[in-house]
Amino acid sequence: MEDKRGCFEGIKNDISEKEMNKKTIFQKIIDKELPADILYEDDEIICIKDKYPLAPIHLLLIAKKCIESAYEIEDCDFQLLGKIFKKAQDIAREIGVEDNYRLVTNVGSGAGQSICHLHFHFLSNAHNKKVPQMKE
Repeated sequence: MEDKRGCFEGIKNDISEKEMNKKTIFQKIIDKELPADILYEDDEIICIKDKYPLAPIHLLLIAKKCIESAYEIEDCDFQLLGKIFKKAQDIAREIGVEDNYRLVTNVGSGAGQSICHLHFHFLSNAHNKKVPQMKE
């Protein structure tokens, strides 16, 4: 039922209550139950290197709040989104890719969402840039 990246295949209605309460791979990383290459972390977000990169620079900005996808965002979450976008700007500036990156989130398996936990892919095709350790 679970794929290698940690989400469920199929529709929610086909998933048992026990499986619905299972932690995603991101929640396990946030809870320090699984290792990850953490570049930045604060009380609301964590930034890690993607284990399966699709670009020379592929980072994940993950909300610590349990939100399944961008479709599930509520009014009270907009400050968190602003913080994620600000951190993406900071990362781009620090790496030197201010004009050469994409910030992407997928909603639902049909759009390619493979982990049911709000996250943004920070992607850049810059081959000559090094990703430094970020500070809080």
